[in-house]
Amino acid sequence: MSGEAILAPLREVWALGGPVVALLIAVSVVTLALVLAKIWQFRAAGVGQHRALRQALGQWDGGEARAALGSLAGSPSYLAAVLRLGVEGAPARRLEAEAEARFAQLERGFRLLDSVAQLAPLLGLFGTVLGMIEAFQALQEAGAQVDPSALAGGIWVALLTTAVGLAVAMPTSLALSWFEGRMQAERVLADEAIARLTAPAQPAGALARAG
Repeated sequence: MSGEAILAPLREVWALGGPVVALLIAVSVVTLALVLAKIWQFRAAGVGQHRALRQALGQWDGGEARAALGSLAGSPSYLAAVLRLGVEGAPARRLEAEAEARFAQLERGFRLLDSVAQLAPLLGLFGTVLGMIEAFQALQEAGAQVDPSALAGGIWVALLTTAVGLAVAMPTSLALSWFEGRMQAERVLADEAIARLTAPAQPAGALARAG
């Protein structure tokens, strides 16, 4: 594909919606890339895959420290390493710090998504205001020779930027809400796990004492 064939659609977008629409499209591309990257990161980290973790917690509550370690070794979750430290006798404060460090890695990029969700509609509205100003300036210059179709065309082009801004903001907001919901569930699990590791139903002691 030639460079002209690539640039032609971009010129059309620029001519139709102006720099604001072009900027919103660029933001949408970056946002989509970030959302896909976060989905891949969540899957690679085993977010939501808690079966082996809960099995290990049950074994720890039953006083089976070595069985709990075996279950953690087979877990795909990023929290398995944190729970292993707890089984080996690490204090609760250390476990909380380790969990928070992993949460921070998974939540990286959330602020950008939040900014896009909040600013994209405002940016679209800004483009609409600019477009309306241009439309009414053209109306003033035309004087008595006003063409209603030309005025209507200028108005719908101006409103296009608001529509694009909303189209970028809404799916971004939904994606961010989904990510935050998953992370909230992870935090609840981590808090439960740390509490159970530091105060098991049937204390078995740390791994060093379980041998």
